[in-house]
Amino acid sequence: MIAIAAADARRFLAEEIRVSANIRSARLVEALATVPRERFLPRGPWQIRGVGDTGGPARRTDDADPRHVYHDVAIAIDADRNLYNGQPSLIARWLDELAIAPGGHVLHVGCGSGYFTSVIAHLVGPAGRVDAIDVDAELAVRARVCLSDQPWVHVRHSNGSSGLPTEVDAVVVHAGATHVVDAWLDALAEHGRLLVPLTVEFPGMPAGIGKGMMLLVTRRSGNWDARLLASLPVAIYSLKDLRDESTAAKLGQAMTTGALLRIKRVRRDSHEQAPSCIVHTSTGCLSG
Repeated sequence: MIAIAAADARRFLAEEIRVSANIRSARLVEALATVPRERFLPRGPWQIRGVGDTGGPARRTDDADPRHVYHDVAIAIDADRNLYNGQPSLIARWLDELAIAPGGHVLHVGCGSGYFTSVIAHLVGPAGRVDAIDVDAELAVRARVCLSDQPWVHVRHSNGSSGLPTEVDAVVVHAGATHVVDAWLDALAEHGRLLVPLTVEFPGMPAGIGKGMMLLVTRRSGNWDARLLASLPVAIYSLKDLRDESTAAKLGQAMTTGALLRIKRVRRDSHEQAPSCIVHTSTGCLSG
């Protein structure tokens, strides 16, 4: 009876997300209704956080009934490290923006234990491919085991800076970055899309957690068109190894002034700072 109840709760959550988050992809809604979230989580009871949880310890579910994981809340993978399986409606909006097609090739940087990787795998289907990586070796192993029933998913341990596949249709970076890493752009096929959270770790926030907004980059004829998805604010675990704190300071200033909203492209050439430069570095910039 519990398995039936969990399946019903899963489908109800998927439909609720479709309406409340305005998800356009019917296939994404079906993926949310199909993938068993509890498979990718520690054993219950679970520690959870919702939009009303502004501080203090996470709440704990009453018991280990899998129906508890089918609410629009973040669920702890490792609460001591602030590692959570994120709020499904938020990640669903990311994936909806990418319009992932059947047969597509997606790179998922920061796959965690693999739940949202499984959702992506459902979107591309067996004719597609998902390359999933995580900087945490233990999580990469756990994701590989949990995703074993989707053999078109390939999981490995990496920080996401090198050895990436090429000609991919979409790159999803599932951790907060200070800048767009060249290797992610190089992985994209023509018209490929990169979605990455640009975040800053503000004083008073939990260790390793940053706040910011999502940047969508599209490769077009050697150019890198970009726009900020201002409707998708995010608080997320920070990317490891690849953050640059001098760039983070410039990013934070651009967020504070609102200049970040003017981004139109990513420049990868070394150039003198100009009025169009919004977050300028020695090797390129986010430009208006």
